[in-house]
Amino acid sequence: MDRPNLPLNGLRAFEVAARQGSFTRAAIELRVTQAAVSQQIQRLEDLLGHRLFTRASTGLILTDIGAALHPVLTRNFDQMGEVLDRFQGGRYRETLNLGVVTTFATGWLIPRLAAFEAGHPDISLRLFTHNNRIDIAREGLHMAIRFGDRTAWPWLEARPLIAAPLTPLCAPDLLDRLRRPHDLAGLRLLRSYRADEWAAWFAAAGADCPPLEGPVLDSSVAMADLAAAGHGAALLPASMFARQLQAGTLARPFDTQIEAGRYWLTWPRGKPQTVAMAHLDAWLRDTIAGG
Repeated sequence: MDRPNLPLNGLRAFEVAARQGSFTRAAIELRVTQAAVSQQIQRLEDLLGHRLFTRASTGLILTDIGAALHPVLTRNFDQMGEVLDRFQGGRYRETLNLGVVTTFATGWLIPRLAAFEAGHPDISLRLFTHNNRIDIAREGLHMAIRFGDRTAWPWLEARPLIAAPLTPLCAPDLLDRLRRPHDLAGLRLLRSYRADEWAAWFAAAGADCPPLEGPVLDSSVAMADLAAAGHGAALLPASMFARQLQAGTLARPFDTQIEAGRYWLTWPRGKPQTVAMAHLDAWLRDTIAGG
């Protein structure tokens, strides 16, 4: 198809709908109506003479031709957007969209952002916090920092950043009640969606794990806030809450800790790093190595 005849509006609508898995979410991203998205894609299908989607109860499913077309469009739209971003405002500047698990953002990255920005004035770093469940491509990110085990993301490139062993943290005024690990059974044990962590910690401490009850939270920051307010003990990476421990809003009753994963810098497998991605990767590596 000749370049002047490329159906750019339809291709853009298709790319977003395929990435979002929904005409409704595509309409939100494109800031148009759902009907407009549907019409653009219908025109594209009529032009090609092929269906691009089939509908299912779980959302949109790409046909064979849709599956072949989608990655090509995503790659090229990303490249065009990155080039245009660099020249906004009359000066060269590269934008880098970084997803960051909230605990790492507040406990390590944000206090050091000024140093990165001072050393890289040509990079506009945009942070998007998440709860460790994130889709880089769908959310328009270049890279993401997440917590866990490397085997959890075999489709991504991943470089280890910081180990983050977990240990119980609580309000300082609860310390007198916690002489041995079993004493934690007298408190509410705040839980994350990783259900086996408390059992692993009690096993490492040589004690039986009590029955676990109460709400399950998907944010370590929220668990830390509840623990600091005296609502129980939370199993958290102490290194990410060093400021609260130093300020005395949180306390660490026991030395026992367990390895449940580490923080990783991740990006799509097979996608070359941009200049900004390479600079961030190197800065993280150098800053962590420097303590």
